[in-house]
Amino acid sequence: MNVAIVGASGAVGQEFLRILAERDFPIDNLVLFGSKRSAGKKYTFKGKDYEVKLLQHNDDFKDIDVAFTSAGGGTSKEFAETITKHGAVMIDNSSAFRMCDDVPLVVPECNAEDALNRPRNIIANPNCTTIMMVVVLKPLEALSHIKRIHIASYQSASGAGAAAMAELQQEYKELVNNEPVTVSKFPHQLAYNVIPQIDVFTDNGYTKEEMKMFNETRKIMHSDVRCSAMCVRVSSLRSHSESVWIETESPISVEDAQKAIAAAPGCTLKDDPANLVYPMPLETAGKDDVFVGRIRKDLADDCGLTFWLSGDQIRKGAALNAVQIAEYLHSVGQI
Repeated sequence: MNVAIVGASGAVGQEFLRILAERDFPIDNLVLFGSKRSAGKKYTFKGKDYEVKLLQHNDDFKDIDVAFTSAGGGTSKEFAETITKHGAVMIDNSSAFRMCDDVPLVVPECNAEDALNRPRNIIANPNCTTIMMVVVLKPLEALSHIKRIHIASYQSASGAGAAAMAELQQEYKELVNNEPVTVSKFPHQLAYNVIPQIDVFTDNGYTKEEMKMFNETRKIMHSDVRCSAMCVRVSSLRSHSESVWIETESPISVEDAQKAIAAAPGCTLKDDPANLVYPMPLETAGKDDVFVGRIRKDLADDCGLTFWLSGDQIRKGAALNAVQIAEYLHSVGQI
């Protein structure tokens, strides 16, 4: 199989290389693409060096079977036709195509079969916070239909990319040394702070990130569920966390919820608060699963449950989910 990575120098692009190697994805030929800034850089994959090529409108994708793209929505829109015109399947990590009716939005644990119907040969990778939440909601939906979701996210610097992670580390160094604090990738200083804004605000007072959770959850789960989100940037370096409240048509017991989540693909139950056991970003960073704990009844809703989850935004929230989509397509003979 011939595989391309577009945006190879970014945080997600680098994670693609690690995950493809770890999972021994069947690759005969690997091609890396990037901007003028990253073209010419070399990266090692399975002991062999690969040089990043400049992404251009030409026939470089003629023999590519699957292209993982993570170079921003503008680049994805501009180069989609170039990438797919010879038959390559484009698995896109940006928000460019997520809500297009002719582009499936896929989380393999939830709706892998949607990837089979792709009129434009594009498959969209959902937003990171949505991915982690729906992986946990899927087994609960099987117990009783979820009507409403309230969610507060606690999103690490990694969600804004490699440069944002470096900026957070730089801010702490500057503060320790009593130097002026660098603020570039975020609207405010993130070190020793939380910022109740991710992405830009829309007319209804919600940010685009929060609206993604509303719209993407409905599309992935093929559901009329309504999701109200508050997305917050926190000063952890890697792994996002979420507090989630759900209202179901019929009550779900804590015990049934724990059993369903423990048995669900992509989930790890870590729920023993009496012994201070619950998921935390320091422990979930670098892991594939979404970790879930603090499952309990919602005191404000007889049909409600609330729980806490944490997962690696760069892995399951981005690169891993895309690779799992490709693995599914390969397993059914579509790539």
